[in-house]
Amino acid sequence: MSGPHQGQQLVTAGTALPEASAAAVLVHGRGATARSIVQMGAEFQQDGLALLAPQAARNTWYPNSFLSPVEQNEPGRTSGLQTIEDAVTEAEEAGIPTDHVLVLGFSQGACLASEFVARNPQRYGGLVALSGGLIGETIDESEYEGDIEETPVFLGCSDVDPHIPEERVHVTASVFEQLNGDVEERIYEGMGHGVNEDELAYVSSLTAGLVN
Repeated sequence: MSGPHQGQQLVTAGTALPEASAAAVLVHGRGATARSIVQMGAEFQQDGLALLAPQAARNTWYPNSFLSPVEQNEPGRTSGLQTIEDAVTEAEEAGIPTDHVLVLGFSQGACLASEFVARNPQRYGGLVALSGGLIGETIDESEYEGDIEETPVFLGCSDVDPHIPEERVHVTASVFEQLNGDVEERIYEGMGHGVNEDELAYVSSLTAGLVN
């Protein structure tokens, strides 16, 4: 497809894909960059893990809140989902099976990562959504079908995040449980909108398991 994010740079780091045994697709937040989330990836980098970070045009995947009607965030939403698919495919074409590919996002990127895995159900190495949830004004759980085959799903968010209602995190967890995910939801009291050491420790443990 052609869209606002097609043709943007895919930033790579960590172990080179041909030598890697696992990959992490990292999806940055609004106003951030692929390079900035790759820097965060250094916190959980492992030997054998390739980092792949797509870049959004103008540093924003879609224009409005993820709680807006879906059509108000097109074509950015669909174009962003395609960039994640392209990065996963790049890892697969390098010989890394999908069950060794982690999809991780922060904030706007967490919303997009969640939506990608829910809309493309299969076994992944993991889904990590840091301060995010499924996209849409409302979520109809019956719209999500398929089996992610006990993919580890980590949802971490503050109880007072100014952008992410706690209830949307709970609904997102429910959808992934319905899709047969191995869901770990952690709500942090008073954290605000960010990433903490507990979340990074979880991701480090997850990536260590993928490369071994």
